[in-house]
Amino acid sequence: MPRQARKKSESGVYHIMLRGINRQVLFEEEEDKAKFLDTIKQYKTKKEYKILGYCLMDNHAHILIKEGNEPIANTMKRIGVSYVCWYNWKNKRRGHLFQDRYKSESIEDDQYLLSVLRYIHQNPMNAGIEQEISRYKWSSYNEYVGVPKIVDTAFVLGMFSENEKLAREEFARYMVESGGSKISLEEDKRLTDNEAREKIQRHINMTFAEVQQLDKEKRNEILRKMKDIEEVSIRQIARITGFTVNVVAKA
Repeated sequence: MPRQARKKSESGVYHIMLRGINRQVLFEEEEDKAKFLDTIKQYKTKKEYKILGYCLMDNHAHILIKEGNEPIANTMKRIGVSYVCWYNWKNKRRGHLFQDRYKSESIEDDQYLLSVLRYIHQNPMNAGIEQEISRYKWSSYNEYVGVPKIVDTAFVLGMFSENEKLAREEFARYMVESGGSKISLEEDKRLTDNEAREKIQRHINMTFAEVQQLDKEKRNEILRKMKDIEEVSIRQIARITGFTVNVVAKA
């Protein structure tokens, strides 16, 4: 069964979430977060995309981005490959770092854009990492209320006021309010093993015992189909099928 096509945004604005493969940490040190932001900045002028917001947590990242002169999938691949090459070189490792299929939603409405941006900025508070939104170093909040570095702040601030000082004040007030809109990108949406087992069974239309009997090439083809299923992790596939995490990851 082919993957469901991503919904194209008519506005060109997307909320992207990147997560580490098997929930691996993406940013072990502040240097890693700084490098990721530098990578985003590196391609901005050439690819003409706009960054409207971001928040980098240790094991995932949110980016609010307006598509530039290439499809958003190409832009995200460009950023991801560049960062992973550097990360692997630094840590003397090989292989993937990000989940193969990043999550995305199209943003078509100005009010929803503001709700998503607030949700992104409140991530560290919701995770219990910080108590105040302004104290988290690795989000775009302080670029909005201070000096922009990689964020294109004019569009969002213009929704609040034509007066820049007033716009920043109104923006700051809005960002700390309780969110009323439901954000459709659920970070931790996971199936139970029983739910995953049933979903995988429907997807591959064969028993796990039959999969175990396949030759390596056909086995890996089936495992790749399993990995294409939304909400099912590699570790979960390994538990359900009896293969090792390494076998599933390399398929």
